[in-house]
Parts: sequence; structure tokens; C-alpha cells
Amino acid sequence: MTIQKRGVISLNKAAHDLIDNAETVELLFDRARQVMAVRATDDSSPHAYAVRSGSKRGPGQAIVSATAFTAHYGIDTTATRRWKPFVEDGMLCVDLTTEGTVITGNRTKTQPPLQPTEATESAEDIDVVTVQEDPAGDDTTDDS
Repeated sequence: MTIQKRGVISLNKAAHDLIDNAETVELLFDRARQVMAVRATDDSSPHAYAVRSGSKRGPGQAIVSATAFTAHYGIDTTATRRWKPFVEDGMLCVDLTTEGTVITGNRTKTQPPLQPTEATESAEDIDVVTVQEDPAGDDTTDDS
């Protein structure tokens, strides 16, 4: 189970299977234990959240928009984090007292610094070029 930066909860196929591929879920939070839970429910529940597919190619990742839920309970969403969930009383749970694995996407990866090669000059070998103003102040552009 992953809680993304914007408060979106994503479940991989295996996690979604653990709650019988529910199309609607309830989100629960135990403040004392700092455990968040996802429980399958029907859409008549007043606190139901729709589960949508995260993939257009068929079953796969399931997504729950839970921004208000994470904000209400003060669940940290400063970084995308993944936890291995456990099942308790038919609910998919994560213990938020554990750190979780911080996930970074391809767009946020930094490129490793380039290694100097024979064709690359080191900073000590580069001559400093100074720019001098034209002392006469002549404008050499052609405005015609």
C-alpha cells in the first residue's frame, strides 16, 4: 500500500485482492495505534470511497482519492511512502509508526555527475576570458 504525496492511496493487485477487489472502501484510522485501515464496503456507506483502476490495461493498481482523509488525521504526505500491509479483521492495515519506504519516481531522479574524459578539461585548465567594453562606445549593429 502506498500513500502518495497528494494523499492518494494506491494498492497493487495483491493488496487489492486481499480486500476482495472491492469497488468501494471505507478508510479507518486508529489514533492510539497509528494504524490506517482500508475495509471493503458498499456504496451506501456514508463514508465510502470509490476505488478506481490505476491502469487502462485491465486489473492492476487500485487508486483511492484520500486527500481529505489524510489531511483530517494528520497523516504525513510530504513524501510518497510504501508499506507492506497486513490483514486484521478483514481490513487491509498499515502501521504508520514504521517509516515506510520512500518512493521517488523517474521524474525526480537526479543524473549522476559526468566523469571527466580526455576531451573534457578540468576547471583548472580552462582559461578565463574577460569581456572588454568597446572604449569608443561604437555601436556595430546595422539598424538600416
